[in-house]
Amino acid sequence: MTEHELWPDDGKRRWRLITDMVMGGVSRGTLHTPLAGERSAVRMRGAVSTDNNGGFIQIAMDLRPDGGAYDASAYAGIGLEVSGNGESYGVHLRTTDMVRPQQSYRQTFTASHHSTVLRLPFAEFVAHRIETPFDPARLRRVGLVAIGRAFDADLSVARLWLY
Repeated sequence: MTEHELWPDDGKRRWRLITDMVMGGVSRGTLHTPLAGERSAVRMRGAVSTDNNGGFIQIAMDLRPDGGAYDASAYAGIGLEVSGNGESYGVHLRTTDMVRPQQSYRQTFTASHHSTVLRLPFAEFVAHRIETPFDPARLRRVGLVAIGRAFDADLSVARLWLY
């Protein structure tokens, strides 16, 4: 089966940290990205709080620098190599069909204390606040999210790919 590396990559794609503070929440987070040439994982850490109608921290990566559609229709899903603190996290996929920030296609996973390889088929992602079926030809962003309950998040991603 053909694979296509999304991260680490040639330096064109960048992770960014997004918290519920964009909508008035109080969750806090940090993002560590490797320095140029460094072979370590990207790491999201923080405290998720449901106070003030909040409840998430996220690292997200647009698949094209211009934020446009990335055609992933030749692939069956997303692969991740992750480790963490034993907590449950989400993978949220966004397409160019989405107009509201809360819309996504979602799947959860547990980040064990040891590096784990996960394969998440596109067919198993669940639409959240959108009626449009998932179209991998319109994939725009991948987000890794600590969401929905108060807890300390610690998630490392060594690799992300399409398979």
